[in-house]
Amino acid sequence: MASPSRSYRRVLLKLSGESFAPSGERSIRMQEVVDIAGQVYRAASNGVEVGIVIGGGNILRGGQFTAKNAHIQEATAHYMGMLATVINGLALQDALESLGCQTRLMSAIKMDGVAEPFIRRRAKRHLEKGRIVILAGGTGAPFVTTDTAAAQKALELEADILMKATRVDGVYSADPEKDSEAQLYPSLTFKQVRDKNLRIMDPTAIAHCMEHDLPILVFNYRKDGNIERAVRGEDIGTQVTN
Repeated sequence: MASPSRSYRRVLLKLSGESFAPSGERSIRMQEVVDIAGQVYRAASNGVEVGIVIGGGNILRGGQFTAKNAHIQEATAHYMGMLATVINGLALQDALESLGCQTRLMSAIKMDGVAEPFIRRRAKRHLEKGRIVILAGGTGAPFVTTDTAAAQKALELEADILMKATRVDGVYSADPEKDSEAQLYPSLTFKQVRDKNLRIMDPTAIAHCMEHDLPILVFNYRKDGNIERAVRGEDIGTQVTN
């Protein structure tokens, strides 16, 4: 096992909605949610403050409604996708609290019955008190990806690093699920990401992180214990910096 090489005080973990469902399916399977919750619980037990931005692609993708014959405006489809992230947030919140974690679910879209409104100072205070903060609803505005929402929240909450959990070991030269010759990059600069057109996150998210010198770690959450290893600063996945 690699020895810890960094020390993080506060991290922002970005989880895709697909992480809550079996590969290739659209659903919520609670065993998947509980497995992730267990990893997050162990990571937070090390004293690291953890915020989580969650996607909703396992329930609904806005793109499926943008065809000309869908009869739903694109902005509406984006709002529907944001609501799906709240459903995932509720599932993750209960899974974490079943393990004894203190949590807060905060939404960028006002829905007082199920989640607190996202207020930056309040979210930071929850983190300081050791609560795991789940951030749903994206940015509350359409035409913004969950990647960009994660970058914005990481900057607002002054996280030390933005961690993107994926189903592969990091950033590769090609899709490793399609190309057996794809090479894993242990580290990259933001300039290399742009020059090589590596689609680890959307360009706006990359630009935010690059401008504000916020490092990104891309790693495989499907390997049990990797979330804990990531927040401990072990050398896993691919780290992108200036």
